Amino acid sequence: MSDEPVDDVEYEDGDVNQVDAHYEEGDANQVEGGTAKRVLEYVARQIVDDPDSVVVEQEPGRRGVSLRLHVAPDDMGKIIGKRGRVAQSIRTVVRAAGARDGSEAAVDIVD
Repeated sequence: MSDEPVDDVEYEDGDVNQVDAHYEEGDANQVEGGTAKRVLEYVARQIVDDPDSVVVEQEPGRRGVSLRLHVAPDDMGKIIGKRGRVAQSIRTVVRAAGARDGSEAAVDIVD
């Protein structure tokens, strides 16, 4: 992989910063399931009314990482959605984020 930056990002204040987006599998500093956890936290915080109540617990397993999502009781309906469609969509997106890291990510929504 090349060590050259792949993109320029211009911020709202007009500052231009280069994004170093190279990625190597097996990086010793990388936490397994880290991307999946960050994606789950971000998506959940965007959906709920009380983003400060969002807590994601991470537990490594044999096949990958297990993520447990805790939200306020009033926000459970928003996270699950009608017929579980929102929850299933969240699981799909988080699984894809885990695949980017080379691990399987499973999401459990707990009360």
